[in-house]
Amino acid sequence: MKSHLFAGWAATGLLLATSNAQAADLNALIWCDHSDPALLEPFEKANDVKVNVKEFEGTGAGLAIVDQSQPGDWDVMVIDSIDVPRGVEKGLFEPLPEDKLPFADLFPEVKMDKSTIVDGKRYGITEKFGYNTIGFNKTKVDPADMQSLASLTSDKYKGKVAIYDYYLPVIGMAALAIGKKTADLTEADLPALKAELLKMKANAKLVGEVTASQTALATGEVDILVGGGEWVTAGLAKENPALDFSIPKEGAVLWSQSLAMFKDSKNKDMALKFIQYILSPEGQARLATSSCYWGMPSNTKAALTDEQKKILRFDEQPGFLARAQAYPAPNADLDKKMQNMWTEMLQAQ
Repeated sequence: MKSHLFAGWAATGLLLATSNAQAADLNALIWCDHSDPALLEPFEKANDVKVNVKEFEGTGAGLAIVDQSQPGDWDVMVIDSIDVPRGVEKGLFEPLPEDKLPFADLFPEVKMDKSTIVDGKRYGITEKFGYNTIGFNKTKVDPADMQSLASLTSDKYKGKVAIYDYYLPVIGMAALAIGKKTADLTEADLPALKAELLKMKANAKLVGEVTASQTALATGEVDILVGGGEWVTAGLAKENPALDFSIPKEGAVLWSQSLAMFKDSKNKDMALKFIQYILSPEGQARLATSSCYWGMPSNTKAALTDEQKKILRFDEQPGFLARAQAYPAPNADLDKKMQNMWTEMLQAQ
């Protein structure tokens, strides 16, 4: 999921130097939060290794890179937790040694066992998560209103709303608003979902991709961002402490990213060390506060400062997670119909 969230922020990835990469190098397909030198350099120095990274935007794009590569070109991959089975079905990933990773320290709700375990073997470990929910400027709106998704269609905020242009999480929010579970959506729910989306659209000043929608909130063009969350507001907290997010009473849509190891990796020992580092308290703190985007670390023992925990609302996570639901996971036919519905919403006057 999230890769879509951050597509607009992703800097140009460091290309895999296949011509001169040494055998000891680690080659990683990653999202932009993993290319931060503050995250990579401590690992490189501690292990005398160079981490070659290539960024991608979305699981499909990442798997396409793998398809165009030779077996053994890649060692580790960041992937949406819900998409781990796609890599397993393609025979790409190596089972992870659970006894060598801190599963006991993870927030239980983000272990994502239904996705990361396939046929009794675990192929992914959640490293970071967050929410598609309501981002807002608390000096411009009543924070109490942001505790309900009904505020998104209220005349009180007409023309003060931006909608993040990614269909699955916002459809998920629409489902929560009308009392539907994201995991149970069927074609029969589409008319009601469309009606709710059109009500949101009627209140919106703009529907934009991640950079445009985030900028609109940050600059005051709008006061509310539908689909926003800590991934927008936390990184901007120092520059604009008025920005905040809520997990409304109806819930929020949970995004989760995992690390997986390639079966054909030529450097599995170092790949495992990298995964262990990312899941360590120190690695988790650096990943959570990456310059590309912030997010919640999956490890409850992440070495965050008190201020960082406050910005991420760390202590409130048990309550947030209890109200969060996973991204809708439609089959191919329903997914196409959801995309068509989203397009119709975008085109509505």
